[in-house]
Amino acid sequence: MTPALRFEGIYTPVVTPFHDDFSINRGALADVIDRLLDHGVHGLIAGGSTGENYAQTVAERIEIARFMTERAKGRAQIIVGTGAMLTPDSIALAEAARDMGADAILLASPPYAVPTERENALNALAIDKAANLPVMLYNYPGRTGTMMGDEFLDHVGRSRNFCGIKESSGDINRVHTLARDYPHIQLGCGMDDQALEFFAWGAPFWVCGGSNFLPAEHLALYNACVIEGDFAKGRRIMSALLPLMRVLEQGGKFVQTIKYGVTVQGIDTGAIRPPLKGLNKDDESALEQVMRVLQKTVADIVAEG
Repeated sequence: MTPALRFEGIYTPVVTPFHDDFSINRGALADVIDRLLDHGVHGLIAGGSTGENYAQTVAERIEIARFMTERAKGRAQIIVGTGAMLTPDSIALAEAARDMGADAILLASPPYAVPTERENALNALAIDKAANLPVMLYNYPGRTGTMMGDEFLDHVGRSRNFCGIKESSGDINRVHTLARDYPHIQLGCGMDDQALEFFAWGAPFWVCGGSNFLPAEHLALYNACVIEGDFAKGRRIMSALLPLMRVLEQGGKFVQTIKYGVTVQGIDTGAIRPPLKGLNKDDESALEQVMRVLQKTVADIVAEG
């Protein structure tokens, strides 16, 4: 079955810069978007958890997505996150994505409710019907409490719009199952420290928060594995990236770390909305050191040709 849309490359779930009063800093957001596109990322995701969607109203999320869509001007795919606790909110986000001309929606399980696989599938189909756009599923049971298992995938398969999945369960067996049993759903890496394994199993895309501030280094791994098919080179790049993955995935300060990384690269992302707080000085220094070593190591590998 031909997918409704090809998801290929590096997809950045874009951070939301704020002023000190927590209002949206559109100027800094424009700079983030332009920098990512100048580096050649393939897609931008609006309204993901990396963008602090959990601390925004539906109206704000739509406003941010519209701003990103207009700023990108067709230079990359725009995917609008629809994750919400309330189905009507998800439907409102899906309808807005359709109306603003987004390329696709990102569809997660509703958090906390813990629906059955059938209930979750019916919810997903209702959101899909509202948008009638290509869908990138987002399986992150660690956050939602719900696994998008085989029953779910078989149920949503009645709509051809479900054409990709950001797999963030951390269970490598799910990668095997998706690659083997669901080849019509494009497999995407959503667990950064498993990126090499995803690419080895044929994943054509990677949704990576760290690409907000290190797009070139994430693109280097994608290019080595997917474009060049050079997994020896890919292992060396992945090895260089792993200290960053540890900071992001195991530090417990994912959004704060990414926003500080963007600030280090010259775009002040400002405040973090409650309930989260910014990094302390030790965390900032540790990230800066990881970034310095990582950037030099990857640059040297890429320079070897």
